[in-house]
Amino acid sequence: MIISDVMSTNVISIPSTTSLAEARRIMDAHNIRRLPVIDRGKLVGIVTKDDLDKLGPSKLTTFNMNELIYMINKISVKDVMHSDVVTVVPDATIEEVVSIAQSKKVGSLIVVENDRVLGIATTNDIFLGILNPLLGIGKKGSRICVVNCFKGPDIEKVISIINLHKIGITNLFVSEFPLSQKHDLIVHLDEADGASIVAYDIRKLGFMVVEIKR
Repeated sequence: MIISDVMSTNVISIPSTTSLAEARRIMDAHNIRRLPVIDRGKLVGIVTKDDLDKLGPSKLTTFNMNELIYMINKISVKDVMHSDVVTVVPDATIEEVVSIAQSKKVGSLIVVENDRVLGIATTNDIFLGILNPLLGIGKKGSRICVVNCFKGPDIEKVISIINLHKIGITNLFVSEFPLSQKHDLIVHLDEADGASIVAYDIRKLGFMVVEIKR
């Protein structure tokens, strides 16, 4: 999967001349935490709600309220924005994007192609677009965890048992836990009682099976 599959394409942006007060109003109105800053079609920076919070009343205690309001309306985002924006191309894989986000310690990346902003991808987009479907969050059914089942022949045996009971598989994946040195097979079944139905027969193959609550 690539980042363009999960990115948000309705990107709300602002020019660098936008006041801090207006930037805050735009963020609040659209319930977002960051705004790409674009001047004449070119991405020049990004400003976040945290950036604006740093210039809030608690940080400007030496000013009275009138002075504070004046400053927030006069100071523009170019004075607080981050110009070193982390960008990726639309066909970057999810693995690449996550790796970049972790190494740069950022919560979002701007998707750019030929200097044109196509979208924005946040960690929440990745959770909703990748992790939720993978873990079956919000989907009906049941799950089983087959402990230390990660080799092809073993996975095939488990799937054969599930097929024998004619229970559909919504998704499956092998999880790796380096600290415990375990590789477990997680299977999301499309029937609410599917886990209890197949668990007995899978245990007869010598595997430890844990039924995971939805």
